[in-house]
Amino acid sequence: MNKKEFAEDLRKKLSGLSEKEIEEQLDFYSEMIDDRIEEGSSEEDAVKAVGSVNEIANRIKNDADFLEKAKKKPERRIKAWEIVLLVLGSPIWLSLAIAAFSVIVSLYAVIWSLVAVLVSVWVSFAASALGAAVAGVAFAATGNALSGIAMIGASLFLAGTAIFLFFGCKGSIKGCIVMTKKTVLKIVKLFKSKELA
Repeated sequence: MNKKEFAEDLRKKLSGLSEKEIEEQLDFYSEMIDDRIEEGSSEEDAVKAVGSVNEIANRIKNDADFLEKAKKKPERRIKAWEIVLLVLGSPIWLSLAIAAFSVIVSLYAVIWSLVAVLVSVWVSFAASALGAAVAGVAFAATGNALSGIAMIGASLFLAGTAIFLFFGCKGSIKGCIVMTKKTVLKIVKLFKSKELA
C-alpha cells in the first residue's frame, strides 16, 4: 500500500467525523510517513510502519468519542458539606498525598541513580582500558617489555569488560525509559477512567 492509497482508505474509514478532523488526521499521518521516507524507508515500508488503517481509524474514533463524552458530561458542583470535609480532613489526606508522592519520586530517583552508577562504572572501565593501553605502549617503548605486555593485557581485559558493561547500560536505560512511559500511561489512563465514571 502506498501513501495515496493509505490516505484514501483512512478517509473512508473516518467517515462520520468532521472534515476538519479528517484533514488534521490525514496531515498528521502523511507527515509521519514522509518523516520515515526521509529516514531512508521505502514508501511501502513507511506506510506499514505507521500501522494498519483499521487500527488507526478505530483509535481516532475512540478518541473522538471520548472527547465527545467529556464535552457532554455535566459539571458537578461541590456541595458545602464536601468542602467542609475536605478542609477538616486536609491534615490527613494532604500529608498522605505528599508522603506518597515523595516515596514515588524517591524510588524513581534511586532507579535512575543505579543506572547512572552503572554508566559511570562503564566509563571508568573504558577510560582505564585506554590508559592501560597507552601505558603498555609507553613501557614497551622504554624497554620494559614485560610491564608493557602486562599493561596491554590489562587493557584488553578492561576493554572487554567495558564492552560487556556497555550492553548492560544500554539495556538498563531502555528498561527505565519503558518503565517511565508505562507508568505515565497508567496514570493518564487512571485519570481518564475516573473522568468517564
